Amino acid sequence: MSWKPKQCVVVPIDFSESAAPAIHEGLNLAQSADCVHVVHVLTDLDSMSPGVVFGNIDDDTRKEAATKFTREFLAKHNIEGVTVTVLIGDPGTRVVDFAKKKKADLIMVPSHGYHGVKHLLLGSVAERIIRHADCAVYVLRRHDAE
Repeated sequence: MSWKPKQCVVVPIDFSESAAPAIHEGLNLAQSADCVHVVHVLTDLDSMSPGVVFGNIDDDTRKEAATKFTREFLAKHNIEGVTVTVLIGDPGTRVVDFAKKKKADLIMVPSHGYHGVKHLLLGSVAERIIRHADCAVYVLRRHDAE
């Protein structure tokens, strides 16, 4: 991977403590803030979820709320100029597909540092991205990871 400024950096976030540092790192490596795509992926709703059954929650409502929350998160962390995208589906797969569509140079993945049984039970979005991405993947380890 070249360290020259990137034209397209994708940063998937889950609003954890490691999300803001990952975005800042992505900004450091990108040509400009508008080259950074902050992506949040909502998992699919179960057809028996109360909001679906009673008809007051749909994907558009969820995406709108998540976009608003993402913008508030960015403002709280003094992050400006990035592109915000909210997707629905499997996080690892959707991030990889989004990066391919954007012809990303880099995916900047915040890591939770899980290992052992915790890693096995929770799965790993970072691992799925690493295995399937067509571009470079930079995984940031949390300083307080177990």
